[in-house]
Amino acid sequence: MDMDLLLAPLIIFMIFVAPIWLILHYRSKSQVSQGLTEAEFKQLNDLIDTADKMGQRIETLEAILDAESPEWRQRHD
Repeated sequence: MDMDLLLAPLIIFMIFVAPIWLILHYRSKSQVSQGLTEAEFKQLNDLIDTADKMGQRIETLEAILDAESPEWRQRHD
């Protein structure tokens, strides 16, 4: 009797849910393996450029602070 209660949901799962799950899983795997789209690649390069500019600005600000207040690093470390 208990086996009959488990058998029906198991059959429904195997017929409907499992195939859809496998299709969606492997479709997403193939999309990931294709790499970045053109727009994503451009956005990544824009982010890299922005990070480089921010790094240069931080270096400039640190140089200014070093010139105007040499002890600033000891106060904030």
